[in-house]
Amino acid sequence: MRSRDGKAAARFLHKVLGAKHTQTPQVITVDKNAAYPVTMDELKQDKTLKVETKLRQSKYLNNIIEQGHRNIKRIVKPMMEFQSFNTARRTLRGIETIDMIRKGQVKGISQGDSVSQAEFVNEIFGVSA
Repeated sequence: MRSRDGKAAARFLHKVLGAKHTQTPQVITVDKNAAYPVTMDELKQDKTLKVETKLRQSKYLNNIIEQGHRNIKRIVKPMMEFQSFNTARRTLRGIETIDMIRKGQVKGISQGDSVSQAEFVNEIFGVSA
């Protein structure tokens, strides 16, 4: 079982680290799966990762991530399913963007400033008012 988990972890990390937009991370945060430290050592040995890259394991990491997606699940669940991947991508992108604006996570846009929020949405999605 552990070897299968290790192979899956290695495939996952190779895929993520091999993406064009990905830079070599300084720290990788994962859950407490025992396969990750072994996989990290292997990736460092084959020079996929820098030796300085640290592994941070958080037991309840998934709970933190799932809490952030609770709003998305609430909105998407009544839709039942998407007709295509692009529809899903666009819808989820919009929900995430609006949620980030609502939480005040967009640099240069304050939570109560509806004018700059609308301008930001227009700029991101190419929507004309």
